[in-house]
Amino acid sequence: MSYAKKTKNGYYGIAEYRDKDGKRHQKSVGRFKLKREALAAADSKEKEFANLNMDLKDVSLSDYFKRWFDLYKKNKAQSASARNQYRIMQNVITGYFKDTKLATIRRSDYQAFINWYGANHAYKSVSKLNGAVRSAVGFAIDDDIITKDFTHNVVITYNKDKKLKVQYLTNDELVTLKTAVLDKLQHYNTSRYMILTAIYTGMRKSEIQALTWKDIDFLHSTIKISKSWDEKEKAFKPTKTESSNRTIKVNRELLNHLADLKANHSIMVFQNVLGTIPTSNALNKCLRSIMNDCGLKKQGFHFHSLRHVHVAYLLGKGVDIYAISKRLGHSNITVTLNTYSYLIDEYKAKNDSLIISKLAEL
Repeated sequence: MSYAKKTKNGYYGIAEYRDKDGKRHQKSVGRFKLKREALAAADSKEKEFANLNMDLKDVSLSDYFKRWFDLYKKNKAQSASARNQYRIMQNVITGYFKDTKLATIRRSDYQAFINWYGANHAYKSVSKLNGAVRSAVGFAIDDDIITKDFTHNVVITYNKDKKLKVQYLTNDELVTLKTAVLDKLQHYNTSRYMILTAIYTGMRKSEIQALTWKDIDFLHSTIKISKSWDEKEKAFKPTKTESSNRTIKVNRELLNHLADLKANHSIMVFQNVLGTIPTSNALNKCLRSIMNDCGLKKQGFHFHSLRHVHVAYLLGKGVDIYAISKRLGHSNITVTLNTYSYLIDEYKAKNDSLIISKLAEL
């Protein structure tokens, strides 16, 4: 993979590639003032070498996966975290298959790979890896490298012990937390307002961070979600998925409290008096402090857990799962069902006796 090497006078872009014999090479593409310029030049040169030197008929799965990522996914990956996930996937593929040619991999070989990876990973991790490989294999078929999809009908195996059940709050605990948050609301400390917003909306942290006053319609009691916030780059970025762009209804109590923040005289809703927007660390520290003060002990509970709490509360109140899915910005209801299957199973069990009693009335 291309990379940037830091020097006293800037950054050197380094492109990595393989020749037709499979031997790896590195080539400098020059010195640049900015790291991103060096990386862009190295990436461009790497793609050039790939197109000129790579014999796709003999390409390894690892090299083709990298080529697929560079050509089709790299520019679409909306965050450094997303790009890093693909790099981790490639390292896994390279570690297992090494230089095995793509055209020689059989379905049983790939199933053995999934079994190996799944032995120490949760379902979500295995499913994401399989989805990425399956997509790359589809492009390999279009490139006439292979004729059959060796990922077809693969059985996803995983380690059930690795699944972390998200803790959520009972209705009484949620009321306790909300009361504690409201108890010390001060407009110069925007972290508490962000926690309150998460409780009432189920929005993602980056979506809350990105809110501007133009996104809040006080007249119609709605919040428009059309962007997210990159707290490392301190800049706007697209939402997680296209379906994450949405407008949700919110209650008047939340809007009344958010109106207090106009005293900070900022375009950004949650920019504090120091001119910054609270980060993940700041939000989790604030949340833990509030929960400790009001006696709520939940191991592993963090800011994103409030999204799960929001879902649990709505399910408990009988809100339709489809409406919840739309509110969360999921691409389809299947994502919601998979993500919150443990909650849905619990409420199903609670309602089974009600169903039986109602049927008895027929």
